[in-house]
Amino acid sequence: MIDTSALLDLCRAQGLKLGTAESCTGGMVGAWLTEVPGSSDVFDRGFITYSNAAKQDMLGVQKATLDTYGAVSEQVAAEMAVGALARSQADITVSITGIAGPGGSEHKPEGRVCFGLAHGDIIHVETQEFGALGRDKVRAAAAKHALMLLTQGAEARSVQA
Repeated sequence: MIDTSALLDLCRAQGLKLGTAESCTGGMVGAWLTEVPGSSDVFDRGFITYSNAAKQDMLGVQKATLDTYGAVSEQVAAEMAVGALARSQADITVSITGIAGPGGSEHKPEGRVCFGLAHGDIIHVETQEFGALGRDKVRAAAAKHALMLLTQGAEARSVQA
């Protein structure tokens, strides 16, 4: 498990604010961050955008991107992270969109999760294949991975400063 207190302390020391844009995790990352007393000085906000309409309305994800690549894609993850950054006071945002299961398809199997990380002019995207672990375990693995990405983003910001 990622030490959320350490992540919050790192951001606090640098004066950084965090934001999240979550789909398949339904707010788990934000919930884990806010379990730590005093997290409100670092965690700005979280967007829970489970539906495609929410991704478009709340984060500005383009309909054409959704139609072309599907919700579970690095392209959508990038637009989610950038949208969260633009629509918040956060300095670093992470996005999560994936197939927690049960089920999936040949082209987008259960356990595939796409992530976006945005800070400054940097946008990083990646896909993780967690496998058919079951819905709860895929969601937990995705949330842990997102916290790791936020930590990496905060560490990268400290190197740039």
